[in-house]
Amino acid sequence: MCGRYVIQDTRDWRPIWDALNRSPLAARFPRGSVRMTPGDVCPSDVAPVIASNRAGEKTVFPMKWGFSGKTLLINARTETASLKPTFREAWAAHRCIVPASSYYEWEHLTGPDGKKKTGAQYILRPKDAAMTWLCGLYRMEDGLPHFVILTREAAGELRFIHDRMPLMLPEQYINDWINPASRPEDLISAAENRIGFEKTAG
Repeated sequence: MCGRYVIQDTRDWRPIWDALNRSPLAARFPRGSVRMTPGDVCPSDVAPVIASNRAGEKTVFPMKWGFSGKTLLINARTETASLKPTFREAWAAHRCIVPASSYYEWEHLTGPDGKKKTGAQYILRPKDAAMTWLCGLYRMEDGLPHFVILTREAAGELRFIHDRMPLMLPEQYINDWINPASRPEDLISAAENRIGFEKTAG
């Protein structure tokens, strides 16, 4: 988890689309691979992501979802990202925000025989929020940026669905999160204190 999220056609998305269209980096990805329209975003898709540019300014970049390896890594655990060689450098200096309208999660169940199975699909988002700001990390691969989404232990009201959830921040903390000079550990409590989610069965 988080294995898929949603982009909707809302007023809040228009500045992000406009900035993505102006990005010279978009032309360096294969033609047609950058998501410029609403819809579901899946691993290996190229989607808009917010990070600091070289001048330290908040900027929208196209980034590919997943770090390459033996398998595609799409998530990193908040609790251990600063320690893992794969994520340590990005945790310290290459943090990003993945804008989303909501995200999907599938209920994880254990049958009478002890086997794991997938249950109902849920569409999740913080209550009273027009946008969902997922915390991520990024790195360069072959000259192009790739991102992963950070996860944390699920909030109590979501644990019946899954024991993990994306790390999310209120919008006012975006600049702090993407600032390489900030300490991400100091911001996590702001994310974890956000309570209340809209849950819609898909």
